Amino acid sequence: MLSRRLLLVSGKGGVGKSAVATSLAMAAARQGSRVLLMGMVDALGLAVHLGVDDLGPEPRETHPGVYAAVIDRAQALDEYLRLQVRVPKAMPTKQLTRALNVLVETAPGVREIVSMGKPIYEAQRRVWDVVVLDAPPIGQLISYLRAPATIERLVPTGAVQRQAASMRRFLANPDRAGLLLVTIPEELPITETIDALTELAAEPLIDLAGVVANRVLPDLDLDASIVASLPPGAMRDAAELHQTLFTQQAFWLDAIGKATWLPHLFGVMTPGEVAARLTDVWEMQ
Repeated sequence: MLSRRLLLVSGKGGVGKSAVATSLAMAAARQGSRVLLMGMVDALGLAVHLGVDDLGPEPRETHPGVYAAVIDRAQALDEYLRLQVRVPKAMPTKQLTRALNVLVETAPGVREIVSMGKPIYEAQRRVWDVVVLDAPPIGQLISYLRAPATIERLVPTGAVQRQAASMRRFLANPDRAGLLLVTIPEELPITETIDALTELAAEPLIDLAGVVANRVLPDLDLDASIVASLPPGAMRDAAELHQTLFTQQAFWLDAIGKATWLPHLFGVMTPGEVAARLTDVWEMQ
């Protein structure tokens, strides 16, 4: 999946997509890639998993080979006007950017295309081997993926129309871009993931790089009679609870079909430790 130039990581909120995105970036860097890890709407999730206080719009190296940044929409719009729409350098784009902010927030697809344009632009640069994007939750991401086609239809001709068409083709090219959906084996996240898979099958906006089931419990491999034979107390209660949860998870894992499983990490760990442990898991895949 990391052979693509751009990998979007999304899923229902709370399933650990920031941890998965961070671990994938670090796993790619361990293999010798120069990686840009970007937050699309939230810097905090990536920052805590990288073990840094904050992230800004300028990439900073947080681990060997891993550079991290968060998209700043105002700066992205200024860059879009300069590089994509070819606004002359002599024109004061900061004033133009401020004037366009109302348009960005209200016109269909403009906000989304500006935000999507930044990671696509970075993925096309030879500075990075791969760009990993901590994308919005899947319910919001669909509108971002649709934005280039929306702008392409609204704008009949010109630089904006051509750039939107180029972005749409980039996202639809499985050799260049892919979407990794992260879920956990519980009813609501699995249901939302299945809905997203159905929507993407009907409207193939981007290639599906895969599905990750996060926080999967291991099988204790204990016969029910062995659990029942344990003396009453905390050990027996824990074993019974684990087996019950494992059975429930197995049902939802079967519902999602083919997926990469990441383990439930027991114990008290910092977000940075979680990302490091998941990086080790990716290396063993």
